Amino acid sequence: MFETAEVGRSLTKEEYEAGLPGIRAGLVQAQLALKQSVSPVIVVIHGVDGAGKGQVVHRLNEWLDPRGVETHAFWQLSDEDLERPLFFRFWRAMPSRGRIGLMFGAWYADVMRDRLSRRVKGAAYDNALRRIAFFERMLVEDGAVIVKLWFHLSRKAQRQRLKDLKDRPLTHWRVVPEDWKSGKVYRRFVEAGELAIRRTDAAGAPWFLIESEDERYRDLTAAKVLLRAMRQGLGGPPVKRKRGVGAVVPERIHRGAITLLDQVDLEKSLSADRYEKELERWQARLCRLAWKAQKKGRSTVMVFEGWDAAGKGSAIRRVTAALDARLYRVVPVIAPSDEEKAHHYLWRFWRQLPRAGRITIFDRSWYGRVLVERVEEFATGGEWMRSYREINDFEQQLAEHGMVVVKFWLHIDREEQLKRFRKREKVAYKRHKITDEDWRNRERWEAYKEAVNDMVSRTSTGHAPWTIIPGNNKKFARVEVLKTVCGRLKEVL
Repeated sequence: MFETAEVGRSLTKEEYEAGLPGIRAGLVQAQLALKQSVSPVIVVIHGVDGAGKGQVVHRLNEWLDPRGVETHAFWQLSDEDLERPLFFRFWRAMPSRGRIGLMFGAWYADVMRDRLSRRVKGAAYDNALRRIAFFERMLVEDGAVIVKLWFHLSRKAQRQRLKDLKDRPLTHWRVVPEDWKSGKVYRRFVEAGELAIRRTDAAGAPWFLIESEDERYRDLTAAKVLLRAMRQGLGGPPVKRKRGVGAVVPERIHRGAITLLDQVDLEKSLSADRYEKELERWQARLCRLAWKAQKKGRSTVMVFEGWDAAGKGSAIRRVTAALDARLYRVVPVIAPSDEEKAHHYLWRFWRQLPRAGRITIFDRSWYGRVLVERVEEFATGGEWMRSYREINDFEQQLAEHGMVVVKFWLHIDREEQLKRFRKREKVAYKRHKITDEDWRNRERWEAYKEAVNDMVSRTSTGHAPWTIIPGNNKKFARVEVLKTVCGRLKEVL
């Protein structure tokens, strides 16, 4: 594979100076067009040590408007990074729509480093590359332009480049001991890189091999590749999305058909006396388990979804009443802000993941994509259909990292909801809870019921199962939530 990047390409000073002005002008024009688009541009910088990756990044920052460029070097993992899944730090660094992100090594650096150190072998390396390919595909389907640049040197050229840099007074500081060590594992590094490129080279996120022995050729070629990719990715005016085009969506459930929610026994209840005893018992148990999880460094993510007025807030309050305030955070999920809209919809949830031993409670969650966005047609059929696999992958990463994922749907019937709505209208301190939107959502009850049925069937997994809570009796629902959380924590601890 890399033979094509070892043929001796070069540019004279005159050729370089003749081509540079047009490239720089084109980059700035493309960057101006990017600002008006709905796409981020993600540039992955990787390759052989000594190939001049850092110099290329300096050049691109010089030739582009730096106000629209973010540069990220994924070097040493911080304590904060280590307490979350691997992709946490990449999501945090993701550029917003209209901006360019230059990413040293990106999500390839860690997995290739583990491959060289033999911490990751064979099938595990293939699985890691498959996850990367899925991650990039997800970003591309959301509109991102991904440009992956591999800067290559032959082994002989690498040794000569490091020697030349070391011998020059102005550049000797750029050579560190790790660079010399890289020569000893050159063959294994190139083999790992070749496999990574073959497994992750895709039409939407292609790799470009750039011969790097001649600096002028390297820099100008990198700029040309970026310019071409931006022009192709952003070419033409924005296209208005057509709802459902290109997506095979589930067949609609005919009105009156039985769904998962129809199987829920809403007659379950607790008496007031029994409720007080059970509440105290399970809150005490949750308190002990939460501290045990904290000592073991096991994080917990709780997701609360359900009908309007189903009792999500009151159930969350009974959970938090059992916890030390230092251990948990409640994240109320409302309509996304402008900053959140400028990223992939999962971005805002990755940022809220708890540190080791902590608990994050989501009052509504990423499932809005396949519920409200589906029913209200804020997302196309293709967008919410692919979200099932994106969400499953997200939750699998949480579980693989050791996080406990607990998901609740609080279910009530339409008559109970109507009774609670009317009570809210009459009680002054509850009146703020009822809005015109709540009444409008009632009219789409059947559509939401269908969406919930699909959501549970497609995203209830062994590592992140759904628990449907009968909620007509609030006391029963609150205790059942506490029992479920305690059961999941006990299971993993």
